[in-house]
Amino acid sequence: INKEGKVNEWNKKSAELVGYTSDEVMGRNLVQDFIPPEFQGAVKEVLDSALKGVITSSFEFSLFSKAGVPIELLLNANPRRNATGHIVGVLGLGQDMTEKRKSMRTEVDLSKANAANFAKSQFLANMSHEMR
Repeated sequence: INKEGKVNEWNKKSAELVGYTSDEVMGRNLVQDFIPPEFQGAVKEVLDSALKGVITSSFEFSLFSKAGVPIELLLNANPRRNATGHIVGVLGLGQDMTEKRKSMRTEVDLSKANAANFAKSQFLANMSHEMR
């Protein structure tokens, strides 16, 4: 991402993940064109911080693929410097967390269901004992 927030590099993995080719994203504003409104402010803040030399690690946010599928990302944003050391943009390294988050939600749901089932069993056991 350059200083104006426009995409100036797009690798194959990014294209695979979100479904946009390099030609479709080059020169477009990353935040305005690809980040859902509820995350735009936070993502812009992370990018602006990187432009000031601040590294951000493990920032989580969502974006939508070209097909409209939500993708949960874990982002590291680093200042991108030229040969003389001046900041010329942001290098973002992202990890797709979508499947991991789905798995975690499934585990939480299963745990809640097990707890509810246990509570129901305890209640029925107590009621059975009381009725004797």
